[in-house]
Amino acid sequence: MLEAFYPRECAGSVWDIPWEEWYARGMRGVIFDIDNTLTPHGARADERVIQLFAHLRKTGLRTCLLSNNEEPRVAPFAEAVQSVYICKADKPAKRGYRCAMEQMGTAPETTLFVGDQLFTDVWGANRCGIYAILVEPIHPKEEIQIVLKRRLEAVVLYFYRKREAKSHKSS
Repeated sequence: MLEAFYPRECAGSVWDIPWEEWYARGMRGVIFDIDNTLTPHGARADERVIQLFAHLRKTGLRTCLLSNNEEPRVAPFAEAVQSVYICKADKPAKRGYRCAMEQMGTAPETTLFVGDQLFTDVWGANRCGIYAILVEPIHPKEEIQIVLKRRLEAVVLYFYRKREAKSHKSS
């Protein structure tokens, strides 16, 4: 039952993901959450994030920002990183993920999703058959509803890590 919330893999941050390897393996698009995935909650795109998106374009990967935030938050960020976006996505609803793939011209098997939350980001990606990578939240300061979800996520991650350790032992 908890497997619906399990990421396909975890990474420390978006900077730890081997983008060229993913491209070589056939991935052509990346859907990103914004807050606490690319930048601290509410922060603007900094030079490092702008350079990451330039690198992704140079690699051949298309991008789409998928956020539950309103347009005034998402549009300026998207403009700074030169990416298409979907705001008020209602993650984990499938609609936003499907629209993101449509905008990028990709399919579930050629799309990655990168986010920091299990119950919105990862679950939605999993529901659409998209390979989900969970990254560590950038900053510990979060809204109260997210703090409460993090406690539940800790339980799910405990069982996920236990399963991963078991599968690595048997390999």
